[in-house]
Amino acid sequence: MHVHLVFVVKYRPEVFTKEILIDLLIDLRSIFAGVWNDFEAELVEFDGEDDHVHLLLNYHPKVAVSHLVNSLKGVSSRMIRQKKYPSIRKELWGGPLWSPSYFAGSCGGAPISIIRQYIELQQRPS
Repeated sequence: MHVHLVFVVKYRPEVFTKEILIDLLIDLRSIFAGVWNDFEAELVEFDGEDDHVHLLLNYHPKVAVSHLVNSLKGVSSRMIRQKKYPSIRKELWGGPLWSPSYFAGSCGGAPISIIRQYIELQQRPS
């Protein structure tokens, strides 16, 4: 099964600036990889903007999406706050990286190529 996930930065400021976004996305991909491997999930596409990230995952139906999301958000929030991103820590006032809400959409009816293209075309901060 495929799921499109969107995680929004807490308080929705433009936390992911152009200067850090490329490095941040590399770090997030690495952090997320450890989690989705634990859930036997596979990344199809990943990208981000100044206040949110998109993931397209292929996962086993026995996995509860809520458990996958909680792990992805919890681990990445802790790890990113530990890394050298002072501008992010300043904007978040020491709190969690992600908003408690998220979007999860099943992609059973849509062609994966269309969803992948949508994620690839996300606007980067200018």
